[in-house]
Amino acid sequence: MTSQAANNATAPRAQPTERHNLPRATRPNYNQIHALPMPLCTHPLPPLIPHNPLSLLQIVYTYLAQVLRTPCSHPPVLYTGYVSLETLSIHVTDPRSIRALWEMGFFGKGSLSRSEPSWLDREKRRLGLLAGETSEEVTRRRREERKEFKKERARREREVIEQKLRQEGKIDLITGGLPVVHDFNGIAADGPPAQLFYKHGNTEDENRHDDLMEDVSSVSAEVLPDDSSSLLPQIEVVNQSLNFINSKPVAPFIQPKEGRISLTNIAGAAAMMPDAAEAIKISNQEHLQLTFEEAFFLLYGLGVLDVVHQGTNAIFTTASLFSLFRRHSYFPPRPSLDLRPDDPFLISYVVYHHFRSLGWVVRPGVKFAVDYLLYNRGPVFSHAEFGVMIIPSYSHSYWTATPTRKKDAQRNDGKSWWWLHCVNRVQSQVRKSLVLAYVDIPPPGDETTIPASAEGTHEGLDVGQVLKRYKIREVTLKRWVPNRSRD
Repeated sequence: MTSQAANNATAPRAQPTERHNLPRATRPNYNQIHALPMPLCTHPLPPLIPHNPLSLLQIVYTYLAQVLRTPCSHPPVLYTGYVSLETLSIHVTDPRSIRALWEMGFFGKGSLSRSEPSWLDREKRRLGLLAGETSEEVTRRRREERKEFKKERARREREVIEQKLRQEGKIDLITGGLPVVHDFNGIAADGPPAQLFYKHGNTEDENRHDDLMEDVSSVSAEVLPDDSSSLLPQIEVVNQSLNFINSKPVAPFIQPKEGRISLTNIAGAAAMMPDAAEAIKISNQEHLQLTFEEAFFLLYGLGVLDVVHQGTNAIFTTASLFSLFRRHSYFPPRPSLDLRPDDPFLISYVVYHHFRSLGWVVRPGVKFAVDYLLYNRGPVFSHAEFGVMIIPSYSHSYWTATPTRKKDAQRNDGKSWWWLHCVNRVQSQVRKSLVLAYVDIPPPGDETTIPASAEGTHEGLDVGQVLKRYKIREVTLKRWVPNRSRD
C-alpha cells in the first residue's frame, strides 16, 4: 500500500494545456435567435396577478381585442418547397424560408452542411469576408482540442508506465527506452526495429526505401523553384531517412517559418480593402433538405408550407402529397392500390407527429442507429436526451386471422435480443436513453376503399381520420451497468 502511494505521488500530474488559455469566441445569443419553437406567432393573454386588480382588466381588454380582430399566427407568405423524388426529400431554396424553418423549430438540414445550413458563412469566412466561427467550425475545433488532449494524456500515461518498467528492470536503459529486441536466432540485438529488419538482408524493402527517398527528393525539387528563397524566405527543406528516432519515424516535410504565404493571409488582406464584400460576390449554392415527415408536418400539422411540383409548379394538396409520400416510401415505388396500413412513411410520420405535438424537437437519428433523436429545445442548446426506435405492433386480431397474415406480421414485427442489446449499448455509450415506440397497426380502412384518381392519389381521403386509428406505446430502456447502476 505504501509503495503504491509513493508511486502515485511521484507520477507526473497533468498540467493544464494551452487550450484552456485560449480566448473563447463570442457565442451567439441562441435564446434570441431560437426564441420561437415553431414557425408560428402565438398571441397569449397577459398573466393574472392576484394582488393587482388591474391585471384582470388587461386580460379582458386583450381578449376582446383578439375576438374582434383576430391576429394571424401564420407568416404573410407561406414557405415553398419543391419535391425531389431522386433524393426523397423536399428542397427549400429561398434564403428567408431556410433561416425561418431552421431558427424556428430546427427543421431540415443544409445540403452542404452537417446540420445547420451554414455553407455561405463558411465560404465568406474562408475568404476573409466574415468574422467569427460557424457551428461546424466550432464543432471541428472542439474535436481537434479533444484529440490533442487525449494524445497528451496517452503520452503522460505511457511515460508513467515506462518509468515503472525501468524501476522493475523490464526495460534496458541501453536501448533508450525501447524493449530488448531479439533477432531470428533468439540472440539479443541492438538498434531500432527498422535497422534490425534491414540487417537480415531484405533487399526488396531496402530498394523500396531507396526509391521512396528518390521520389521525395524529386517532388521537393519540383515544388520549390530556383528562386524559392525570394518567394518563401526562411523555408527549410528537411529530408530524413525513414528510420526510427526515439521510436518515432520521421517523414520528409517542409517547415515554413516567418513570412509564409497562405490563402488565409491573402484573404485577410483582401478583406481589409474597401468594398471587399461588394467586390467578391458569392452565390449561395446550398438549399435546405426536408424529410418527408418534416415536410408533411409543416403542411398538414402547421399549415405553413406549400409543396410545389418542380416540373409543373402545381401545388400539392394534403391528400395527394400524403399518397405520394406513402408510395415512394417503398423501393421501387408502389401504386396506390398496393398501399398498406403499415407503410414506412405512415408509421414514421405517426411517431414524428406524436413527439412534435408533445413539444420535443425531433431530428433524424441514423448517426446513432435509431430512427429519431429527441431534443428538449434544440441541437444548439443541449445534446439529445432520447433515441427513438420505431417498432410496428400487429396486436389487432385482424393480423392473426389467417396464416398468411400471421406470417407477414411476424416477419415485420420480429426483433431479436441481439439487436436490442446492440442498439441499447450504443445509446448508453453516447449517454442517451432508448425509447421503443410501439405503433399499433390497425386493419385496412378507408384509405384502401376510396378510389384513386388518374394520378394515383386519393383526393377524398381524410388524413385526420387515418391518423386517429393509430396508437403509440412508449417503453424506455436503460442499460444496466454494474459499476454505475448498482446501489
